[in-house]
Amino acid sequence: MKIGYDAKRAYQNFTGLGNYSRDLIENVIQHAPKNQYVLFAPKDSESPRLHFLSEHENISSIFPENKLNKTFKGLWRTINMEKSIIKNEIDLYHGLSNEIPRIRNKIIPYVVTIHDLIFKRFPRNYRTIDRRIYNIKYKYAVKHSDLIIAISEQTKKDIVDFYKIDPDKIKVVYQSCHKNFRKNYQSEELKMVKDKFNLPGEFLLNVGTIETRKNLVSVINAMEIMKIDIPLVVVGKKTAYMNFLKIQIKKLNFDSNKIIFLDDVSINELPAIYKLSSLFVYPSIFEGFGIPILESLYCKTPVISTNGSCFSEAGGPYTKYVNPDNKEEFAFQIEECLSNEELRSEMVKLGLKHAQNFDPKKLSKNLIDAYQSLF
Repeated sequence: MKIGYDAKRAYQNFTGLGNYSRDLIENVIQHAPKNQYVLFAPKDSESPRLHFLSEHENISSIFPENKLNKTFKGLWRTINMEKSIIKNEIDLYHGLSNEIPRIRNKIIPYVVTIHDLIFKRFPRNYRTIDRRIYNIKYKYAVKHSDLIIAISEQTKKDIVDFYKIDPDKIKVVYQSCHKNFRKNYQSEELKMVKDKFNLPGEFLLNVGTIETRKNLVSVINAMEIMKIDIPLVVVGKKTAYMNFLKIQIKKLNFDSNKIIFLDDVSINELPAIYKLSSLFVYPSIFEGFGIPILESLYCKTPVISTNGSCFSEAGGPYTKYVNPDNKEEFAFQIEECLSNEELRSEMVKLGLKHAQNFDPKKLSKNLIDAYQSLF
């Protein structure tokens, strides 16, 4: 089978959707090597995150060829890419980031991955123009694809609820995380990372974009209630939500030295920071999947997350779940996880066992099986 992938995010984005695209492509090449893979991207990239492409002979990349498509890359991706798909004799095309070309060959099966519909659930967090564009793209993709891949049962439910799609058209195929999170780090490597970022001996960890939905303020409130002494380390891109955080920290008279924001953390360093942390706290209000939870489980760090949404799918039965609006409950669970060594040990051992459900080989097989169901 010759499979085409929308690789815009793989080539250009180096967080969420880009990580999903690269990890999926790398894993499926490794675990289904008999297929041919063609990546369609608006432009090339020299990122080291793409070096794995040169290690395989059964993969190639296609970029816009003529001046019109090179100039108007969005036009190529949404309209004219179909010509490249046909020219390269693709058997199946998979849009990895919520959309497919607007003109399509009815003979070739089209698949789309939908990550979440957060813009539908929390419209106030998005500009009106962005919501309209997302809705047009997502609605077209789910109605005109032959198969929809949802990254969680929660996302599948949202697709059905918001777009009235037949559930039988949707297949849940979970995502895994970057291979570095499954790697064993030597003590010397951990020490290098600890020294580079001047990390304390014990700390809470939060990873993710610093925005309203991630609800970082609830961790600060919980720490203040219980007078938790160890600091909080935050790894993530800052947004306007930082201004709100600063105001709340000032209102609480919270010691600003107890919260450490890290910048420019590489994919090689991040797993080490997880491993060095005492507890991972993830009080997000809503996600499509919650990949940082899985990253933490693989790194043998216990997790406290949020009730509802998709969090129990990622975290399993051995993660602690709290009401993010209940400061007292959150504070108690943090204190319990930090002080109860037997509980921590159990959470680590059984959390790692749950993480094996997201083994790349298993997930790649699920994806290829989903493709083959279309023929």
